[in-house]
Amino acid sequence: MAHRRAIQSYYNDINNLADILTKLVSSYRLIIGGADELNKIALSKKSDVKDALKRADSLGEIIDETIKVLDDASYNYMSYCRMKTEIMKDKIQIEFIETEIDEDLRLKD
Repeated sequence: MAHRRAIQSYYNDINNLADILTKLVSSYRLIIGGADELNKIALSKKSDVKDALKRADSLGEIIDETIKVLDDASYNYMSYCRMKTEIMKDKIQIEFIETEIDEDLRLKD
């Protein structure tokens, strides 16, 4: 069971990364929107717009790195799921599952 907890923890880490990515992308969109609004205001300074775009660029780099980490972690987790599926295919006898499904269907009728 210790291995199962490790995999569950790994899965939780992937979910946390996905949640962080969602929040980062939301912030990125807000910064870009803010820079666009600043650009439309006649009295705003060009330096303010440039600063906002620099912040968006910096955040974009963080988003890119998060995507790379999430991609690697997801690949590893998917490999684990594929391996587990292959092991289960070898261990489970299909005939028993088919019989169980047939019995369930008969009971529902």
